[in-house]
Amino acid sequence: MAKLSVELERYFFQQERQPEVTLADILYLTEERIFGFLLVILSLPSALPIPAPGYSIPFGILMFILALQLILGRQRPWLPEKMKKGSMPLEKVRGVVKAGIPWLRRIEALTKPRMSYICTSLSGRVIIGVAIALMAIFMMIPIPGTNTLPAMGIFVTGFGLIEDDGAIALAGLIICGLGATLSLSIIFAVIWGGSSLLDVIKGFLGR
Repeated sequence: MAKLSVELERYFFQQERQPEVTLADILYLTEERIFGFLLVILSLPSALPIPAPGYSIPFGILMFILALQLILGRQRPWLPEKMKKGSMPLEKVRGVVKAGIPWLRRIEALTKPRMSYICTSLSGRVIIGVAIALMAIFMMIPIPGTNTLPAMGIFVTGFGLIEDDGAIALAGLIICGLGATLSLSIIFAVIWGGSSLLDVIKGFLGR
């Protein structure tokens, strides 16, 4: 099966597409890799080091729904028809995909099937689902700084699911843990005052 970066490049840049892209169109690419594929695609805009306003909340909701279904042991996800019919301008999607393909290729160079039980066993998928659900909640919080690292954790974990690569999935879970720590510190700083972990890091780098 072709790598995800190859499929995305072919689908969005080498074939004629309608001016609007729906989630149903993207599902066409997924086949048996559907959970990991969707998580990678939905987390990509917020995980990239580029501004992506407007994506975190709706995509966070979708990823939370997917995470719950992973926890429940579903092999193929269910999504509401209204969500599947939701559309985005083709050019905006192409911009995100173009920026993301180099990152996808870097991760693809590292992935291979190993420790697959982490991605395929019920217990492994439950742990992954819980982590992704928590990261999706952080992504839905409209506070700057709570989106990027959780999205990166989902992105890397999703790649592990695509390739049945438990090592990559574990790396994604570690990033999720870091994302939770950073996001909670930012939330506490906003509510109760004081410095967040992000402020501490910026101050250290500034010195």
